Amino acid sequence: MNNNISSFKKGIRDGIPIALGYFAVAFTLGIVARNSGISAPLSAIFSATCISSTGEYVGFTLIGEQAAYLEIAIMTLVANARYLLLSCALSQKFSPTMNFIHRFFIGIFVTDEIFGISISCKESLNPFYPYGAAAISVPAWAIGTALGVIMGNVLPANIVSALSVGIYGMFIAIIVPPAKENKIIAAFVVIAMIISYLSSRIPSIASISSGTRIIVITIVISSIAALLFPVKDKEGAGV
Repeated sequence: MNNNISSFKKGIRDGIPIALGYFAVAFTLGIVARNSGISAPLSAIFSATCISSTGEYVGFTLIGEQAAYLEIAIMTLVANARYLLLSCALSQKFSPTMNFIHRFFIGIFVTDEIFGISISCKESLNPFYPYGAAAISVPAWAIGTALGVIMGNVLPANIVSALSVGIYGMFIAIIVPPAKENKIIAAFVVIAMIISYLSSRIPSIASISSGTRIIVITIVISSIAALLFPVKDKEGAGV
């Protein structure tokens, strides 16, 4: 019991910087939600249950475009697919005796940042450590999103327009570091941008909803990249 409490407190302590970062990013995400006609309480529920900037941005945008439910579901799945890999990797830190309930709830709270601090634990991962990190960071994420919606309804239109650009800065910050380290990633990022732009200009393709175009482009580009340039393990075999 004492070990669980200690791990939970440590998770809260390590989750404070994550919570601060989440609050700032979620605020700009709230502007996107507001522009899509989503209320503050509903946006908070979205953030508390999805906990994914990319997934929520895609969801808010498609909702604003009145996309079909299936399209929203598929696009959100594609945007959040990386969490499947993160969860599989994090499961290697669990004790073999950890029960399914803990594994289930940890899976819900797996984000890039909580994964990062959890995977760095030297010993077997105590489930109360990520619980503690989630306990401080998830509310900050939800509150930040709701506050973004509220302020978006109060602030002048020109300021709201400026703030709505902030979410793109986050996406750029995600893309640039790996692109700088790997020329192949940089090349495929540029190719994806060019194809996305062309798809919005070619009449026969532009008539297709933007969500469907993004789904197809994402799957095709990532599949080609994986087939032509598979990641090598230490022994040099493709994985």
